[in-house]
Amino acid sequence: MEPVIRLSNVSKRFGRVKALDDVSLNIQPGTVCAVLGSNGAGKSTAIRLLLGFESADKGDIEVLGMNPKTHALEIRSRVGYVSDSPPLYDWMTVEEIGWFAAGFYPTGYQAEYEKLTRRFDLSPSQKIKGLSKGTRAKVALSLAMAHRPQLLIMDEPTSGLDPLVRREFLESMIDVAAEGRSVLLSSHQVGEVERVADDVIVLMNGKVIAHERLEDLKQSVTEVVLTMPSPTAMPPKLPGEVIANVPFGHEHVWLLRHLDCGALADLCRAQELPPPIIRKPSLEDILLTLLRQNRNQQAAEQGALLVGHIDVASLRP
Repeated sequence: MEPVIRLSNVSKRFGRVKALDDVSLNIQPGTVCAVLGSNGAGKSTAIRLLLGFESADKGDIEVLGMNPKTHALEIRSRVGYVSDSPPLYDWMTVEEIGWFAAGFYPTGYQAEYEKLTRRFDLSPSQKIKGLSKGTRAKVALSLAMAHRPQLLIMDEPTSGLDPLVRREFLESMIDVAAEGRSVLLSSHQVGEVERVADDVIVLMNGKVIAHERLEDLKQSVTEVVLTMPSPTAMPPKLPGEVIANVPFGHEHVWLLRHLDCGALADLCRAQELPPPIIRKPSLEDILLTLLRQNRNQQAAEQGALLVGHIDVASLRP
């Protein structure tokens, strides 16, 4: 089965900032795929490239088998898109904006739009300008879904919404995937994403840190916490594939795959360390540890650059 989204060695730079750095990934049909990462990780840039709003500096992109550089309008006609601040005509009513949008789509769009607005308890006669942020988001989602797109792309759509509206959005994504269509969701609501996502992509500094089935990620990753004798004590090499390691004073937190618990217990006894704390982390735990490691690495790199600059300056007469 052909992927609905394919990126191959894609890079995008804005001035001195590398928003995407040699990104390759495939997203399969009928899945809810969540893209996670901090602000500036490259999530929104990737979405803009998929929709043809920006062009990649290098690499190949396909959306529904088409190149966004040459088929941007056709892609947008077949994809539903909801942003965190959807542009809507404030002077229109809920009913009028559906009628207006129907002119760009085949027959049946307005009937499906009206069905969706009823599901979301939207009043047809209410002016857009008088709607709350959550209600505007429901209108945007209805507009994006009314042509029954093969792919629904959502860029932080539930940001600032109340829990009930967020839950309604999540239920809509499950419905889309159940019909064999696909959802690409960029969100900071990790706990909610965890309830609906099939696949997860973690982006950091424009690079893909992880891309796999959510359940596989959660099952394969183990969190280990070790208490060291002092904050400066060198931690041991753990028996497993290290994904992340973050120090917190005396404690060190690791994320590992393929952990050998018996070998870890032997290691702690041999080095006279307290018994380790071992548990299965949530998706939010995994993401936070990765983000903390990334922040520490960036701080260390900036410190090294500063020290290097001072050393060079000190050599000048």
